[in-house]
Amino acid sequence: MTALSRMPDSFPIPGTRPRPAAISIVIVVWNAKKYVAECLGSLRQHCGGIYSEVIVVDNASTDGTPEMISQMFPEFRLIRNSENLGFAKANNIGIIQASGDYVCLVNSDVKFLDDCISPMVRYLADHPEAGMLGPKMLGENGEVRRSTMRFPTVWNNFCRAIGIDYLFKHSRSFGGLLMSDFDHQTTAHVEVLNGWFLMVKRNALQRVGLLDPQFFMYGEDVDWCYRFHLAGEGVVFFSEAGAIHYGGASSSNAPLRFYLELYRATWQYWRKHHNGIAQLGFLMAFAVHHSLRLIGSSLLYLCSPSQRPDTAAKFRRSLACLQWVSAARFRHLETSEKAA
Repeated sequence: MTALSRMPDSFPIPGTRPRPAAISIVIVVWNAKKYVAECLGSLRQHCGGIYSEVIVVDNASTDGTPEMISQMFPEFRLIRNSENLGFAKANNIGIIQASGDYVCLVNSDVKFLDDCISPMVRYLADHPEAGMLGPKMLGENGEVRRSTMRFPTVWNNFCRAIGIDYLFKHSRSFGGLLMSDFDHQTTAHVEVLNGWFLMVKRNALQRVGLLDPQFFMYGEDVDWCYRFHLAGEGVVFFSEAGAIHYGGASSSNAPLRFYLELYRATWQYWRKHHNGIAQLGFLMAFAVHHSLRLIGSSLLYLCSPSQRPDTAAKFRRSLACLQWVSAARFRHLETSEKAA
């Protein structure tokens, strides 16, 4: 029996009186106690009574985060992992325990400004073709930030590598990967929703499966969206709701490590979904990108002494990425049974 098959069936029995939809919210935390407190506090303030349950999965935090949650938010269910299992696997633990008709995955550095949950549920209820929904990502000052992507291809990675996407921001052909041609002001079907805040239907989740736990941190959202598309489930950016996402609350503890984790996860995606020729194309684009950045950092270091600390850090980051490329292995990545 798979993990998903053990998930309780929460749909109404035909012939009974309809009940309000049950909404489960899953939040994975790893340190970053200040952000977690703000996230949970704003969730309680603006969405209390809307959600049916909140499940917080702690990935072995060492800064007092789980103790704070137990003391300040006793009504939320806290699951404490004995080690850092990664973002995808920790979310899966919460999803398996969730009982809602809708399951909402929220990053721990999100701040709720209002009840953005209810309009998202109404949209999914009114649109049977949509299986996943993501709201607007807002910065601290309220500006709308990018929260969508297109599926990675050799071409859009090459455009990204040499900066063509920056020069032609409004072109779908040249600015494709990061969707610089999309203003994030219109509700629209998209290829990828970045995984900071996602709501999925239970019936879609049962068809698609859990997040792939082989993605430790990053990349699981691209892989999940790809599998939603393969299953015929629509992935939709929803412009009529939003929340603040600070970004990098946990990864700021070790920026170089998590920068490399991002590209390792991208490589995992390519190994899982693309053949060897496409994998080689991705690695070549990646190597060109960081070679150019390495040259640029070197010149800036020589010409601008005042920026040398920041420039030196960027130089070391690009050098580490090139060293990683040289050690990359071409091997097909099998789909995890728990994600199938």
